[in-house]
Amino acid sequence: MSAMRQGQTTPRVAGTAGLSWPFVLVVAVFITCLITANIVSVKLITLARWVVPAGVIVFPVAYIVGDVLTEVYGYAAARRVIWLGFACNALVVLTFAIAGELPAPAFWDGQAAYERILGFTPRLLAASFTAYLVGEFANAIVLARLKIATAGRFLWVRTISSTVIGQGLDSLVFITLAFAGTAGMDFAGLRRTIVTQWLIKTGYEVLATPLTYVVVNAFKRIEGRDAYDIGADFNPFAITEPAQTAPELR
Repeated sequence: MSAMRQGQTTPRVAGTAGLSWPFVLVVAVFITCLITANIVSVKLITLARWVVPAGVIVFPVAYIVGDVLTEVYGYAAARRVIWLGFACNALVVLTFAIAGELPAPAFWDGQAAYERILGFTPRLLAASFTAYLVGEFANAIVLARLKIATAGRFLWVRTISSTVIGQGLDSLVFITLAFAGTAGMDFAGLRRTIVTQWLIKTGYEVLATPLTYVVVNAFKRIEGRDAYDIGADFNPFAITEPAQTAPELR
């Protein structure tokens, strides 16, 4: 189903998102989900017979919101928000680290608990930040390219396909960098953990597809835009955008 074909929105050149309240709302939810997922992931939870980080509760929401960013506002806007999320997460981690190193009063007995929950090892930080960037950019690029290839049709194909690839890379990079070679984590364990997280996160997206349709179409209607990344520079490190042409209405 294409909003463009139904005449609900006017296709616009990608990369021109303004600071409208819907855009600010999407950015706020995206970054909140990202930071929340990283904090609660210190707890492991049991889902059926699987043991996974608690971050799987909310982290897939960031991918759904990321779909809204790319689908409605375009890849250039999504790229800026991805880097903004990276910077905000780094600021949170830095704040935790500084607070952990500052001296506490003698009567405070929570230092060990603080370090256990909010302390991060350099290896886990590197794994988390790298996996985030790889997964989010893969998700945005795949969705944007598929939108052009399908002429804006089949939103479910774009959202699910981009999540399969993005979440797959995120799980692969994070689990491998964080746990490869650690005690009790052999190759079979790594593979099982990667596949488990990937399936859970992808299943989350599949189940949320009806909600994604509602949210995407609502934002297109409110914003009056439907971005197509024709001629876009998909380099994650690009600063400027080339001139682009909106697709013709059909």
